[in-house]
Amino acid sequence: MTLHPATLEVVRNALYAIAEEMSVIVMRSARSPLLKEAGDLSSALTDADGRLIAQGRDIPIHLGVMGFTVKEFLKRVPKDRLRDGDVWFLNLPEVGGNHLPDVKALRPVFVGGRLVAFAINLAHWADIGGAVPGSYVPWATESYQEGLRIAPLRLFSAAGPERHAIDFVLANLRGYQEREGDIFAQFAANDVAARRLQDLYAHHGAATIDACFARLHDESETQMRAAIRALPDGVWEGEDWVDDDGVDDKPIRIRVRVEIAGDEARFDFTGTSPQVRGPVNTTYYIACSAVYYAMKALVAPEVPPNDGCYRPLHVHVPPRTVLSADPDRPVVGGNHETCQRIVDAIVKALAPALPDRVSAGGPTTSGVLIFGARQPDGRWSILYEVHGGGEGATSAKDGASAVRVHMSNVMNTPIEVIEGEYPIMIEEQALRVGSGGDGAHRGGLGFRRAYRVLAQELTLTSMLDRRVIPPYGLAGGRDGAPFRITLNPGQRERVIRGKETVRLAANDLVVIETCGGGGYGPPEQRSPELQARDRAEGEAS
Repeated sequence: MTLHPATLEVVRNALYAIAEEMSVIVMRSARSPLLKEAGDLSSALTDADGRLIAQGRDIPIHLGVMGFTVKEFLKRVPKDRLRDGDVWFLNLPEVGGNHLPDVKALRPVFVGGRLVAFAINLAHWADIGGAVPGSYVPWATESYQEGLRIAPLRLFSAAGPERHAIDFVLANLRGYQEREGDIFAQFAANDVAARRLQDLYAHHGAATIDACFARLHDESETQMRAAIRALPDGVWEGEDWVDDDGVDDKPIRIRVRVEIAGDEARFDFTGTSPQVRGPVNTTYYIACSAVYYAMKALVAPEVPPNDGCYRPLHVHVPPRTVLSADPDRPVVGGNHETCQRIVDAIVKALAPALPDRVSAGGPTTSGVLIFGARQPDGRWSILYEVHGGGEGATSAKDGASAVRVHMSNVMNTPIEVIEGEYPIMIEEQALRVGSGGDGAHRGGLGFRRAYRVLAQELTLTSMLDRRVIPPYGLAGGRDGAPFRITLNPGQRERVIRGKETVRLAANDLVVIETCGGGGYGPPEQRSPELQARDRAEGEAS
């Protein structure tokens, strides 16, 4: 049908507003600080076949996999089993997913008895069971050690909560009071989204909205093809390395071959390391998500991200590699560590073709520390905290300090919230002087944060990268300083590995020093003006 351009824009913005509102509802309704403060969540809408049509401004790695989730869900739960008012929950990595703590809630949306769309949101639950508080098990060699695996399970219907199913889930988790609040927050977001979509259909008519869905996909495909066509044809290769898998102390290679031909791009990960024993394996969906993010960021930042946007991008991942592991392999760290090594490998590959668009290496890790303690009343208190670092420099500017880059779009938890809700005191928060890599443009600085333990006993789990292999410099720039985690600095200090669980006692001090960014260009080419600024900053520090 013929669509008026104004109608298409009204519908487009309405869809994005719905997705944004979903995320706001989860943040305002959830009980976990990880959701209401850090915002470790994402929201999206798909059509009736699971094709992504709109997403919130949330976390790239979540949004990429949600383009697959509904499609894989429908292979297990056919459309004729779905009813208006249903909300299904799942976290299986093999069902279009990433790792167990990221739990997705799907609601089919019906108009006039016809399935027209899905509302889907993802929330990181602070605990999903498993062997360690927080459900990050650095020594895991099976996915079953990482927590409760939820195959598609209906937790709500038009009649209300399916209490028996909700109780089954909560019985397997720590901190069930928080988790129950988070479950209902996800339900509320999808409930509002369904009503908003039904109002949109009622206002414009089913034929118009269906046509808008198709047009939005086609427009994004056309724009992505044009962006690829503007690149030079050719083949480029890049690689990066995961520090280790938490079980075996050796680096893991991520290798990519990028081929640009006309208006299509192909990404071949042949040569990537085989699947590993520890929890940095990941799924084909994560590999695709990382490719989609890299191309959006480097090539087509203004193209609306939806199913059509990704049609010209082709991803090949050999089976049983660390990027396409068997379903029983542990994956909790692969979700946000290995995926970012994919992005860095693509950036390195395309740096010769796009020297003015790429940046040197930065804190392409979530920098996760998880503190778990029992409260005096027996309840679990679990702090999941992420840490950024120094941004990599570019050909035009120095990197920013104390930020997150690429796929870790999560806020830190305010110090006041940490000290108010957890048995922890923050004793230091400061920039890490000298951590940025030298270059014609310098990498940004990382930071130091010190956690003092107030509980009698507490577990600490680390799950981060860039502790062994530092952020890389480009075009002659120097590497940035790597992460460092120290327990009780001084005479009895102990260095904590990037993937490890340790038990802490009252008055222990944990200091994390995050990585600096890599430099860009030879240091001797740094301008006199920037050198003078460096000296002034050094004297001030």
